[in-house]
Amino acid sequence: MKGDMYIARSPDKETADKAECGGAVTALLKFALESKKVEAVVAVKARDGNRYDGVAVVITDPKDLIETAGSLHCASPNIARFLKEYLDGAFNSKIAVVAKPCDAKAIIELAKRNQIKLDNLLIIGLNCTGTLPSAKAKSLFKEQFEVEPADVVGEDIEGNELIIRLKDGSEKKKDLAELEEKGYGRRENCRRCETNIPVMADIACGKWGTTDKDSTFIELCSDKGADFFEAAIEGGAIKVDQPSGNAVESRKKKDQAAVESAQKWQEKDFATLEEMSAEEKFSYWSEQFSHCIKCYGCRDACPICYCEVCFLEAERGFIPPGEVPPHMLFPMVRITHVMDSCVNCGQCQDACAMDIPISRLIFMLSKKIGAIFKHEPGMDVTALPPLRTVTDQELGQEGVEVTF
Repeated sequence: MKGDMYIARSPDKETADKAECGGAVTALLKFALESKKVEAVVAVKARDGNRYDGVAVVITDPKDLIETAGSLHCASPNIARFLKEYLDGAFNSKIAVVAKPCDAKAIIELAKRNQIKLDNLLIIGLNCTGTLPSAKAKSLFKEQFEVEPADVVGEDIEGNELIIRLKDGSEKKKDLAELEEKGYGRRENCRRCETNIPVMADIACGKWGTTDKDSTFIELCSDKGADFFEAAIEGGAIKVDQPSGNAVESRKKKDQAAVESAQKWQEKDFATLEEMSAEEKFSYWSEQFSHCIKCYGCRDACPICYCEVCFLEAERGFIPPGEVPPHMLFPMVRITHVMDSCVNCGQCQDACAMDIPISRLIFMLSKKIGAIFKHEPGMDVTALPPLRTVTDQELGQEGVEVTF
């Protein structure tokens, strides 16, 4: 039932050997297809075997799932937008999707806007403490670990260490905080992320709470996820044990340590900006926005942007055409449209050709709005965006009139 926890692994040796943490996730996906509970699986695989180029794929044949086994820390495909744009938001088919916490949160925000049909999705969430930017990962391994990027076959983040595995079976470790001080390490949004366990998914899977590398800690986070997982057990698709109290406590402590680390990064990231006066902030962001080339990359990458006709297109007349950089209204309208729903995925900043720290500003504003309205985007499909919702209490205030 919802809330239950398990230690799980695949009973299939090939899956367990190829995958990580005992192959539990791959086994669940295989069961989902074989049992016809879903028509397709959305997962991530290395394109042409290149682990620095991970892409979202649609799998319909259970035999092909082995290609998606294992983690790709140097890739961060836009899973929510992929579902919306290329799979019709799951309105016409039942789909199992593998998602990091920010992916799952973005899916929920799109479901609120009727862009994704959540009833047709089975979200299998993966614990995440961050991904490495693909463009910089090769330089990181070559310059800091002094290894050839092609020799790296796996990465892991454990506590405050970045661990890489090489073809010859050896491992190398570096202090993650030291790497990030030098400008390497995780993507900026990942450093400040406080959501490591995807409890907003149907099933949350990860290594925290396990005592070996051949098993996965599973938490059932919804009734749908619980029904599916129990069917997988009954069908012999997965082997399970009950976690000990120590295992559950260990998982909780590791999550808390990761949250505290993220909060420290937030304090560091925002300290200088928070100390600025209003005039200094305006000057700082004006300078940042002056580099904008109006490529629409941030808008097109954002999983939350969904308007069929964008208010920022030139023919709408709000932003004059042909101006580079555009008027400051261009980024500010974008920001106000998404700041109450930002899931801190960092896709906008990844797409920015001019390296404008746009996700930092949106996240700062999102945190402030969240504190005011007691709202966290992407956690609950019934919690509507606060800046787009008028409550009965607000409508009852004297002098308030709303016309639709």
